[in-house]
Amino acid sequence: MAAVSGPVHEALAELPLVDHHCHGAVTADLTADAFESLITEGEAWPGISPFDSPVGVAVRRHCAPLLDLPRHAPAVDYLARRSALGWQEVNRRFLTASGAEVFCVDTGYAPHPVTTPAELGRSAGAAAYEVVRLEQLAEAVAARGVEPDAYAAAFRGAAEEAVRRPGVVAVKSVAAYRTGFALDPARPTDTEVTGAAARWLPHGGRLTDPVLVRHLLWTAVDLGLPLQLHTGFGDADVRLHRADPALLTDWLHLTSGALPVLLLHCWPYHRQAAYLSAVFRHVYLDVGLALHYTGPARCRAVLEEALEITPFRKLLYSSDAYGVAEFHHLGALSFRQGLAGMLQARVDSDELSLSDALRIATWTGRDNARRLYGLPANEPARDLGGRPTRKV
Repeated sequence: MAAVSGPVHEALAELPLVDHHCHGAVTADLTADAFESLITEGEAWPGISPFDSPVGVAVRRHCAPLLDLPRHAPAVDYLARRSALGWQEVNRRFLTASGAEVFCVDTGYAPHPVTTPAELGRSAGAAAYEVVRLEQLAEAVAARGVEPDAYAAAFRGAAEEAVRRPGVVAVKSVAAYRTGFALDPARPTDTEVTGAAARWLPHGGRLTDPVLVRHLLWTAVDLGLPLQLHTGFGDADVRLHRADPALLTDWLHLTSGALPVLLLHCWPYHRQAAYLSAVFRHVYLDVGLALHYTGPARCRAVLEEALEITPFRKLLYSSDAYGVAEFHHLGALSFRQGLAGMLQARVDSDELSLSDALRIATWTGRDNARRLYGLPANEPARDLGGRPTRKV
């Protein structure tokens, strides 16, 4: 790790984190090509290695030492050592190094064999909970066969059954990918849902009908659990201009107070997300995916912009790590160093007291998520200044 200085750095380095949104780690040894494909949101780059990118450099700098390699080890050495250790040991090292005490795991995206929430938690010595992806449920309902006029009830029943599973703490939608957020904000009528289902069900496949996506979001409102929404940065399947969370403004007006809405990732719309968190009582955000893609070298700048107006009880930590356990570690490391650098600078310039900085660090790294998701605690939570916080 890079040298750190100051009490905020020291305290954040020791804080057990709640990673409120991530995915599983692969359960197989990876070829060089397979590993490289998992450290980019893009397609393969002919003649160009993803190691030659900000995130690739960050992996070689900050992950190599955990594989017993020198910092900045060449990619070929990194991949050879990773292969020699095997995926179980690699996962254990990086997941443990993340310092997370809780993982909230989205189980709805698994194009590769990946750990279950329980397996991820065991590898890290942490607790793990499940986040249910609603589009996956809708597509499963369609695949089983249902009449258009029975679709709404069937989907609601499937969603209610899914959230009753032990360990489920939230639901998630990837509407940003499927339709974007420029949707009619109103709850669709039964007639509209039946008509849309009649168009979609004969073909099935991905849920991309805007009426049924609206129905899905309003079903989430009825469930009342925290709703995670992908916004902003993602792979090439997303149309970025349609993933701006500000497009949700009218829907947020209609749903105010009904449930917590958690805007995931947000970059480059993290300032729009900050605005929404400042004016809507039920909106929260993270900058998860941007953390490891910018790495410790630049994530502080993203956090500074996100926290220009975001209330301190509204920012959460997530890694959005998928596939390679390096990202669970790199996301946590980037968050700790970036947030500590920002808060320590404010303390040094007398813009914050040290006690306030330590409270903000505890809230954003752990306690905001514990409160929102109702996560159990074996003992009363304490902030980094040692004072009891409200038990969740």
